[in-house]
Amino acid sequence: MYFFLLGIITPAWKKKSNYELIPFCLCLSTIRLSGLRSNPEQCKAIQHIVAGTAKPAPYLLFGPPGTGKTETLVEAVRQIVKTHPSCTILVCVPSNSAADHICEKILEGPIDIHKFYRFYALHHPLGNIRLNAKFPCNLNRSKNAFMAPSKEALMKYKIIITTLQTAGRLVTGGIPPGHYNYIFVDEAGQAAETECIIPIAGLLKPETCQLVLAGDPKQLGPIITSKIARKHGMGVSLLERLMRDIELYKSHEIHGFNHRFVTKLLRNYRSHPAILKVPNELFYEGELQPYAQKEKCSSYCKWEGLPSKDFPLIFHGVAGSNERDANSPSLYNLAEVDVLKEYLKSILYCLHKKGVTKIPPGEIGIISPYRKQVEKIQSALYMDKDLRKENLENILVGSVEQFQGKEFKVILVSTVRSNPKLTAHKEKFSLGFVSNEKRFNVAVTRAQALLIVVGDPRALKTDHIWNK
Repeated sequence: MYFFLLGIITPAWKKKSNYELIPFCLCLSTIRLSGLRSNPEQCKAIQHIVAGTAKPAPYLLFGPPGTGKTETLVEAVRQIVKTHPSCTILVCVPSNSAADHICEKILEGPIDIHKFYRFYALHHPLGNIRLNAKFPCNLNRSKNAFMAPSKEALMKYKIIITTLQTAGRLVTGGIPPGHYNYIFVDEAGQAAETECIIPIAGLLKPETCQLVLAGDPKQLGPIITSKIARKHGMGVSLLERLMRDIELYKSHEIHGFNHRFVTKLLRNYRSHPAILKVPNELFYEGELQPYAQKEKCSSYCKWEGLPSKDFPLIFHGVAGSNERDANSPSLYNLAEVDVLKEYLKSILYCLHKKGVTKIPPGEIGIISPYRKQVEKIQSALYMDKDLRKENLENILVGSVEQFQGKEFKVILVSTVRSNPKLTAHKEKFSLGFVSNEKRFNVAVTRAQALLIVVGDPRALKTDHIWNK
């Protein structure tokens, strides 16, 4: 498949200069882009996607944290329906929750619901579907089971949304290559390359279909459990491989990215500038611009727990120790758990003073890279006599992987790793996967208004990313 894509891409850059401008079939003045806040990068990406300027090569939407990747794809779908009503669109994502989210987003706009279809896997658990969902899908309500529609029925819909794996049903169901004019893959940076190929290999006709991959190769990639698969490169997504290996998708030192083939979104609508600064400099060449609404990202700037007002970022040094249970290789650090509890109590006290009696979803998240530390934190919250009185059901405690794609007003991070003996300047010390750059990037970019990191500075400063 890699060589197949090379065959698609190579002629495109041989025939045209990478920075040659080509006429659009759509121009910005003729498109009314709803809800995109006059974002030039989003508008430019939508223009190129709708016009199919990258064909036969894939078009890449490089979206750093909080820059609105999904919103851009959703608006592109709406514009295609509006300007090219005869075109057919397939939207694929790695997970069912992401597919349902895109469904809801698309249907917020003026879309004819009868042209729209959500295709679930036949084995999808019924308990995980919102039975009051308004979008048409393959749930047979009389039999209370998912059914496989006929090829003729599926080909009547203008927009089909499904997971990457379930897209294989469209192939085996007989839908011919070339039926779809646009194939979108959102969260392509998280999808395994083999998974991403499913709708491409069976349904893509490069000359007539514009393939669009959206994601961020700087965040966590696909979860690969097989050591053999990782050894042979399967831990790299198709999106990352294209941006890493193909000149067409690399940034030119003077001209930047060739917008005919790739757009990098630059406006961050999530985080306070103080939270955004370090990951911006480390991973995004300092190009990200803070555009978060002030009332959202500054809501904790006067919190009494801040050492410096209007700077909602805390690193709390803890000289704890690593512990490990006999039946588990995973590490935990109880000293950090105690510190996290005190911060959480202070935040809850602040919310109560504002009249908030129940913590809303998306307010507080607690991240640790170690599964055992996650368990210890969850247990500590339940056992603490003060916290037990609180309603904590909307506080998410989990691993970095569980937080990718999510955002919270407040994020607390427990890094766990500590070494009390680490005193010599040149002493060697391994942070394990705490030192993984992508995990770091995801962990520190989930917060909107307050980020608190708890860890041992003696250990963390040995890694150049954490040292920054």
